Amino acid sequence: MLYNPQFDVDSVFDILRTINEKYPEGSSEDEALRIAAVALFYVRETQKLDDYREFFRSFYTPAIDYVVVAQTFASREEADAWLGGGQAREGDLVRISGQGFQVMPVRKGTGLRLVRMPLPEELMKRPPAESEQDPDTAKE
Repeated sequence: MLYNPQFDVDSVFDILRTINEKYPEGSSEDEALRIAAVALFYVRETQKLDDYREFFRSFYTPAIDYVVVAQTFASREEADAWLGGGQAREGDLVRISGQGFQVMPVRKGTGLRLVRMPLPEELMKRPPAESEQDPDTAKE
């Protein structure tokens, strides 16, 4: 679903009204549409529309959209040079030759290292593990 961050509340009210005209007064559909309209009216009247817009955006924005790759490198050597250059921050995600890595502290001592962390697009390409398959369609 595409999200319009500047949706026009009055247009939404008009659409709800048009839809509501198709249902008899007192029906469950009539009640549901009235509840939705009054809820939106309340949000607008209490000046919480910006908060609602943010909530709505986060509700319909897939988590994958929140994953931000800090840097992209063609080779591990380039990534290691960047890591040693002092620009990396703990937690940064990087892409190296199409694979994801996360900047983490070294286990003993000081400094940072790159740990393999598949990016969402990698996970979406991977077939599900056998334990994740639907038992009705999995091979026996």
